[in-house]
Amino acid sequence: MTSKLDPRIDRILRVDQAGEYGAVRIYAGQMAVMGSRGPHADKVAHMAAQEAEHREAFDALLARRGGRPTALQPVWHVAGFALGAATALIGPRAAMACTAAIEEEIDRHYSHQLDELAEAGADEPELTALIARARDEEREHRETAIASGAEQAPAYPLLAGAIRLGCRLAIRLSERV
Repeated sequence: MTSKLDPRIDRILRVDQAGEYGAVRIYAGQMAVMGSRGPHADKVAHMAAQEAEHREAFDALLARRGGRPTALQPVWHVAGFALGAATALIGPRAAMACTAAIEEEIDRHYSHQLDELAEAGADEPELTALIARARDEEREHRETAIASGAEQAPAYPLLAGAIRLGCRLAIRLSERV
């Protein structure tokens, strides 16, 4: 099915749905390793529930608007789970470092999108509100992760830098594919 959406809106919906899909998978990987008894299990479960709400909202908007998910979704399915599980295996602080790094990039990404929509004069109140709400909750996730010891994770600068780079790459790829 060919999308009849404005190409800019199509790109925004595709990449944001992909990002929220990936976030759900990251938390699934973390919870698979940590279970419900880890030191941050309740925080991870809360953040995972919010990410699932974001994903559901982007799924619905994408479907209503005739857009399509990224063709890379099977890759993000596996990669997201693997990243979540790997960081949780390192330890609870590394799992929080993963969250902090990703949410820093997503805050920047969503803020850029909101600026882009405003500068273009796009009449997209539903999309703008969804992005703003998701961005604000992502900021809360980052603050929760920092307060939970993310910066004390082993090799935090290296770990966070690698995750942020991977996140930026996933964004670029999902925008285009």
